[in-house]
Amino acid sequence: MTTHAPQAMQSVTLPASLDEAVAALGAMPAAVPVAGGTDLMAAVNKGLLRPSGLVGLGRISELRGWHYQDGHALLGAGLTHARMGRPDFAALIPALAASARAAGPPQIRNAGTLGGNIASAAPTGDALPVLAALEAELVIAGPQGARREIPVSHLLAGREMLEPAELIGFVRVPLLHAPQVFLKATGRTGPGRATASVAIVLDPARRGVRCAVGAIAPMPLRPLEAERWIASLIDWDGERGLAPDALAAFGEYVAAACIPDQAPPDDGGEAPPLSPAVLHLRRTVAALARRALGRALS
Repeated sequence: MTTHAPQAMQSVTLPASLDEAVAALGAMPAAVPVAGGTDLMAAVNKGLLRPSGLVGLGRISELRGWHYQDGHALLGAGLTHARMGRPDFAALIPALAASARAAGPPQIRNAGTLGGNIASAAPTGDALPVLAALEAELVIAGPQGARREIPVSHLLAGREMLEPAELIGFVRVPLLHAPQVFLKATGRTGPGRATASVAIVLDPARRGVRCAVGAIAPMPLRPLEAERWIASLIDWDGERGLAPDALAAFGEYVAAACIPDQAPPDDGGEAPPLSPAVLHLRRTVAALARRALGRALS
């Protein structure tokens, strides 16, 4: 596997079910679960991680598909980015499919999984702002068949964490049957890590707009006031269009909420200006939010 693995690896377990995987983690508390391994093996290769054992999740078929439940899609944590990028999945959850197609080169998309994207919680994870905007929930599998649900945002913010011998089993996503858009900016052409990303989800039933901004903070940011303001301007019973000035104002509103001005010093002086790099990032977020909402409304 790597030059480091023979020195560190003691055992590899390949369970056939989610409950078997949970039991294996309970029996080997120091073992690490692995699905696609795109982040784990990179850490091993760099010498940053020496797992005493691995619990492979690749043979658990229930984690590689999805089914429907009470107006939601229950997505297996083992779904790869490549699978989520296909047309049949895109018809269900367009923004998540778009983020999966943007997740990197083919070798990453073929191996990397939805659950791994969430568990690693890298700020640049493309699926994370989409899941935040969708207000998705995680179904956590625990010992003795236990199951509990927590919002994805709670895990990413550290408000609720996985307990020992728990695994992310499924991601519960509402099927809104409404426009969704995901856009990202990268530092180079072609697939790459996002410098900023924006997910926009329309919710006509609640007459709401959900927006999440990724890659600029440790977790996706929700500009709630900007969401409420722009939703109040949309004619939900009509064509739902907005003037260019309103779209531009929304973009600026989102960017200022997520990248605010610096606070003034305690002595009452003027606040220091933002650096050119931060100003450029703010302009990038504004442009992404403006374009994403425009596409969703069109």
